[in-house]
Amino acid sequence: MTPAISLQLYTVNAALQTNLDAGIARLAEIGFTTVEAFAFVDRAPALKAALDAHGITARTGHAFLVQDEIDSPDGIKGKVPSHEDTFRAAKELGLEVVIDPFVPAELWQTRADVEGVAARLNAAARTAATYGLSVGYHNHDHEFRAQIEGRSAYELFIDLLEPEVKLELDLYWANAAGVDVHELLPRLGNRLIAVHIKDGPWREGISTAELPKDQLPAGQGDVPLAAGIATATALEYAVIEFDHYEGDIFDGVTQSFTWLQNTLANEDRKVSA
Repeated sequence: MTPAISLQLYTVNAALQTNLDAGIARLAEIGFTTVEAFAFVDRAPALKAALDAHGITARTGHAFLVQDEIDSPDGIKGKVPSHEDTFRAAKELGLEVVIDPFVPAELWQTRADVEGVAARLNAAARTAATYGLSVGYHNHDHEFRAQIEGRSAYELFIDLLEPEVKLELDLYWANAAGVDVHELLPRLGNRLIAVHIKDGPWREGISTAELPKDQLPAGQGDVPLAAGIATATALEYAVIEFDHYEGDIFDGVTQSFTWLQNTLANEDRKVSA
């Protein structure tokens, strides 16, 4: 199955805050037919109207589910909407999977920490099911860097999750933590429904604690993105994202879209050959 090319709207959120309809229109011009929602709880009707107007759907979206309050490295702070408010908005927007995008490093240091994160996400999954939705988790580097009982906190976390909880693997952050995607991705199996497509030069010290300023369009850096796409067995979405981009963000997104489109076409040719 060829994954759909998507975009995490966090990437262009500054433009969407200025003019939501115009920003979504630019994504449609690039060629997107689906996106991954961001900050959707308080703007679900307006976002849905803009997406509908330009022929774009959103089937996945990011929303905080584990913590009641958030203070993230990119400046997102404050009280988190309830699970019920989040899932009602997700349903209105047409989402199928709500993905928690960030749980800070201090909650991944011990078995008890990880058990708490998994329990909270499992509980969210049970509530989401009453709305006809699923939940998932999106990693950064710290879940892999933390070692508990001889393996990464991320691997322990996976064992503690209920089978219906989905995974979205950020290939950039996994690579920053030294993860071998060829070894990891097959073990994640069918619950891995999405990857984040993000690139940049390899250097020591890349960390969520200090978001990098040198990210590049997909295919122009050192992250093994093509290998990640080829190794995943049940991928539904390949989601372009930038944490930061020094140039024009829509130009960076366009370059990533073109690279990803070509890469997926090459994979299709390999399968059919």
